[in-house]
Amino acid sequence: MFENFREDLRVVFDRDPAARNTFEILTAYPGVHALVFHRLAHATWNLGAKWLARIIAHLARWLTGIEIHPAAQIGRRFFIDHGMGVVIGETAVIGDDCTLYHGVTLGGTSWQKGKRHPTLRDGVVVGAGAKVLGPIEIGEGARIGSNAVVVKSVPPNSTVVGVPGRLIEARKEPKDTAHREQMASKMGFDAYGVTRDAPDPVAHAVNCMLDHLHLMETRMKQMCEAMHHMGVETVDSGEMPDLPSCEIVSTAEELDRMHLDEDEVVSEEGADSSQ
Repeated sequence: MFENFREDLRVVFDRDPAARNTFEILTAYPGVHALVFHRLAHATWNLGAKWLARIIAHLARWLTGIEIHPAAQIGRRFFIDHGMGVVIGETAVIGDDCTLYHGVTLGGTSWQKGKRHPTLRDGVVVGAGAKVLGPIEIGEGARIGSNAVVVKSVPPNSTVVGVPGRLIEARKEPKDTAHREQMASKMGFDAYGVTRDAPDPVAHAVNCMLDHLHLMETRMKQMCEAMHHMGVETVDSGEMPDLPSCEIVSTAEELDRMHLDEDEVVSEEGADSSQ
């Protein structure tokens, strides 16, 4: 028991770079507190004192914001980062070396008795806000993206994102992407701010647009060269002007202010037309 407790402390240093010392972990990490309470509640549950086990779990929820049913089975080196809002159901089974972030729910989809909560195999990581529901199995080493809703079993060493959760695969990018980078730099836009194993439909659309622009520029250049060889004088406009960078509206206040400005312009135009 004490060896498991030492492992639970050591794993915090491995998975949270903000951890500075053992005293800080013991006093200021609700994920560790919730796990200690659960170890006690689970042992009490197995002894048959189910009401007392529920009281211990209820106290842990009140102190940490993390709700773990005392019947849930949790393996070694389990880590809950931040922890607020985590819910782990009665028949949930969690293997060794798993990690949950805040807002995760390992819930059920049925009111029937029996197995109704998910099983997480060793090394599973569940991102913040994700919901894993039903008696499904999340394979060893799988990754659940933030805010995903997973209702089907996940194979080992795979990644699931979205609502409903869907498996993603690494995309095969074209070998020559230099023209994309050059075109994006002209526009002041970087289309590669996403991981390669998590396809972004917006980034994909931008990449297609950059490919199209590159092709059009190449064809226009070939047409101008062909016309020049035929003796047709073409207008030399020099280098293409730089495209202005797009300004990104980052706050809701800025959006509201933009909408207000647009409404004022529309109202002024309406007033002028009425006169």
